[in-house]
Amino acid sequence: MESPPVPGTIHLVDTAGQHATALSKDGIELIPRPSADPEDPLNWSERRKKISAIMVVVYTLGTGFASTFHYPILGVIAEDVGLSINTMVQGTGVTFLFLGWACLLWQPIATTFGRRGVYLISTLAMVPLMVWSSYMKNTADWYATRILIGIMLSPIESLPEVSVPDIFFAHNRGAWMGLYVFILFGSNFLGPLVAGWFTQAYGWRWCMKFGAMVVALTFVILYFGMEETMYVRGTLEGMDDPSESVTEGVSEPAAVEPTEPAILSEKQEPKTSPGSSDIEASAQPTGFAPPRSYIQKLNPFVNLPGRPSTRAMFKGMYVPLIILTQFPTVVWAGFIYGINLSWYNVLNGTIAPIMGAAPYNWTTGEIGSLYTGPIIGAAIGSVWAGVVADKITLWMARRNNGIREPEQRLWILALSSVLSCVGLITWGVGAAHDIHWVGLAFALGILTFSVVAGGSVALSYNVDCFKDISHESTTSIIIVRNTLGFAISYGITPWYTNMGLQNCFIMAGFLSLGCTGTFLIMIWKGKDLRRWSAPRYWKMAEAYAHGF
Repeated sequence: MESPPVPGTIHLVDTAGQHATALSKDGIELIPRPSADPEDPLNWSERRKKISAIMVVVYTLGTGFASTFHYPILGVIAEDVGLSINTMVQGTGVTFLFLGWACLLWQPIATTFGRRGVYLISTLAMVPLMVWSSYMKNTADWYATRILIGIMLSPIESLPEVSVPDIFFAHNRGAWMGLYVFILFGSNFLGPLVAGWFTQAYGWRWCMKFGAMVVALTFVILYFGMEETMYVRGTLEGMDDPSESVTEGVSEPAAVEPTEPAILSEKQEPKTSPGSSDIEASAQPTGFAPPRSYIQKLNPFVNLPGRPSTRAMFKGMYVPLIILTQFPTVVWAGFIYGINLSWYNVLNGTIAPIMGAAPYNWTTGEIGSLYTGPIIGAAIGSVWAGVVADKITLWMARRNNGIREPEQRLWILALSSVLSCVGLITWGVGAAHDIHWVGLAFALGILTFSVVAGGSVALSYNVDCFKDISHESTTSIIIVRNTLGFAISYGITPWYTNMGLQNCFIMAGFLSLGCTGTFLIMIWKGKDLRRWSAPRYWKMAEAYAHGF
């Protein structure tokens, strides 16, 4: 039997000019290939795509912003409620644990019934939880709100990662993934900045109520502005012939008739270039998604022909755990994202205790202002891991006879691995020696640059490798990521308390350098690992394409 193609290895750039009908104006092949269906999100106009992407940004910004109000005021809450700082930090770690594991629930629902409804439920549920947080009185309230926020907000961790590939092609989704990661982390820094000053003016309880108002406004914007991006396409990314089966022994269940939209060919060109305007086809073959009115688009969920079955939905709740045992590159991507999230948790777990104590003795507002450095670092990191990474990948693909390998994107980590080490050491050693706050802000900025770059590259690399199971593999990554984040959050306070700031962060810096530096191993052996996973990947991808 002929070996299956290596997943993730695709012909991205037409260096010989042989595929003009399937290319964009820059000679870049449209991967995945769009159908001739005008309602295919890949065929939407640029304006429609950008509005859809902005709605994902609004969700991430609004919910992420409000859910992190407590970071700069941990000491204030602890003193008022009678909790220890260690308990507060560990409660935050529990939130990260549930943010990861609850994806096993929400991601299959979004894959089966649509993305829009999950976004709306997640946002609406945050309103009463933020109100409850404002009335917190004891340890039980603290842990209960942290757990429930983790469960209801978990779509923020994994759903945007599949919404972006819903509407963007392989050559430009890295930039949008970078924007998402920036907003994810940026909102988590903007929230504390605002919360610090708001608490100083009105108290921490009203700060939480203000968070509820922000999330309520976010829900209203999403309800009227977010469009469903789920689309069932009967093709697999990277296959020359979309109709050709790549595995044996996988048959379509009789109860499911998947819709397989027609693939663009020379005889079936759109009148305009896909991705620049909506396709106008003179004939619409059966299987197209029916156009919907604006009122119909307000429905939270959709029932698309050929969508995964209910059986597939329940299967999707444990498949991500199986993926972790069969796809080494997914485990590695989760590890890279997780180790970077760990330093983010270290940052949030130490800013308030360090800056609120002597010799700084900062107020909550001043502590919140220190998050300006991370916001700037996150912005630069998103551009580096998004726009710059996409350009480097295209450049390397051209030099490789038009072939894109996912590992080409990993060179971006060379800079972030060094800067994460520098940022951690500067923060810990600087705080231990009471350096000027500008030096600490600089340390936080370059550390956040690395955190955002590492997370963005890990997500993009996973989608590049295994696009057609990215719903499930993304959940696998988030589980690894947030479990690591929980472990670090749980242990960071006793770690730096017992070892001392200087020794703790010197160790953390070199640990970060060594962990992120494993990208060199993946550049060397990544394709071999993908080749080893190919039979399992194509079988799983085709099964999901057939709705079971």
